[in-house]
Amino acid sequence: MNNEMNNIENFSNMAENYRHQVKLPAGELTVYAAQQLFSSLDYKVFEMANNNLQIPNISYMGYTPDVHVGVGTCIGTTAVWEAQGGYVSPSIVGSDIGCGMRVHLTNLHKDDLKEVKLRRKLVKAIEKVLPMEASQRGHFSDIRLEHIVKKGLHGLPKKYIPDSYTPKKSTSLTHVESSKFTYDENVLNLVPDMTWHRSHRQLGTLGGGNHFAEIQAIEIAEENREVAEAWGLYNGQIAVMIHSGSRAWGGYVSQTSSAAIAKVMQRLDLGTSDPRLVFAPLEHAEGRHYVNMMYSALNYAVVNRHLIAYAIREAFRDVFGSKCEFRTLYDLMHNYAWEESHEERGSVFVHRKGATRALPAGHQDNPKPYMATGHPALIPGSMGTASYIMVGQPEGSDNYYSICHGAGRIRSRTATKRLVTVEDFATALGVGTADEIVVNQRSLESILDESPQAYKNVDEIIDSVTGARLAQVVAKCKPLAAVKGAK
Repeated sequence: MNNEMNNIENFSNMAENYRHQVKLPAGELTVYAAQQLFSSLDYKVFEMANNNLQIPNISYMGYTPDVHVGVGTCIGTTAVWEAQGGYVSPSIVGSDIGCGMRVHLTNLHKDDLKEVKLRRKLVKAIEKVLPMEASQRGHFSDIRLEHIVKKGLHGLPKKYIPDSYTPKKSTSLTHVESSKFTYDENVLNLVPDMTWHRSHRQLGTLGGGNHFAEIQAIEIAEENREVAEAWGLYNGQIAVMIHSGSRAWGGYVSQTSSAAIAKVMQRLDLGTSDPRLVFAPLEHAEGRHYVNMMYSALNYAVVNRHLIAYAIREAFRDVFGSKCEFRTLYDLMHNYAWEESHEERGSVFVHRKGATRALPAGHQDNPKPYMATGHPALIPGSMGTASYIMVGQPEGSDNYYSICHGAGRIRSRTATKRLVTVEDFATALGVGTADEIVVNQRSLESILDESPQAYKNVDEIIDSVTGARLAQVVAKCKPLAAVKGAK
């Protein structure tokens, strides 16, 4: 295997060497990255791709520039099958099903938050309404979880959709990638009581790891000012970016389905050299069961982010008054699989693990409010670095309109704690300066594994995405404060 892998052939197209066709023993992989990023990729990402390409009937596999090693499949993967005769893989979805991003826009300007003391006051106000400790339950015990996993955002009581009382200005149900996933609800009968209980407690909570809520200042890209203004963006505008997923519900789905599908693979004599890579035919009973349960987790995830935003909205209004606006720009996922229709390819089943869908203007799958421009693609940076709001380009169809989902790790959590000091982290956050990025954690040491030194340079990642003509930058979002939770 290793000798064969050493014969990797790399061919770059005319998009300034940002697209690389990699011939592996099991098939072909497309990598979207600048030459320097491509050359620095860990050898294991190619071994992992070769395993993935051994899944029967796979028709396409691509990596975005933030790609890094994951469990069974790399984060930064797009993998595609024909809808008929295709396969589904929990490994190519990820354990945090439906994990994704959400951005809300305020009517505040960065000058309104120029004082560090005020940023600290706002962070403390958020801590009061958003649980930060693993043992704390969310503040939404009056919501029926059954309604959430069945109906998504449409399962929420009206009081939790504050703009529902002004339909013409409402964005909660329309400015999202999907507000509801429909599936065979009979699968819910098998979910144990403990999972229902734990998932209900966690509704409206961030979770730990790289999940966050961040207060940012918008900086419009001049070349796309028209798009930015159509979306309601302006220079200096305060926005809130949220990153979270399906919490215990998605964890249950991933764990139980992976175990069940592993048994199916034994019976069907399927497998690769990686036992953590699990997959099953879409038409198999366990494949169908996983897809149904995955959709329930996608419903949970979009509602979870919505409720986190609802809580943060209350904190903003507590600090800035009731006239503080907090409208939804967009909500999207980057860990999921579903059926899509692509020109000349027909109906396909697309997996995205750590990959963001970025549709161009006029694409039929854009939500109605974004049909004319393409929808916002939300790309977070690392703590202390900028995030980006992008829009897809027509050339993105080559990668099934998938772009990066963030900066991508370059160091494990253990290695980061060993190599990066608290002083390094504090310097990156500007601690003690007028430009300090205020963080809610009392000790930076507790979140040292999330320092910017653990991640690739997000600006280089974005350069690769734009260079490959997958998407363009609409706005850069500079961090002013960040809120991190615990698992």
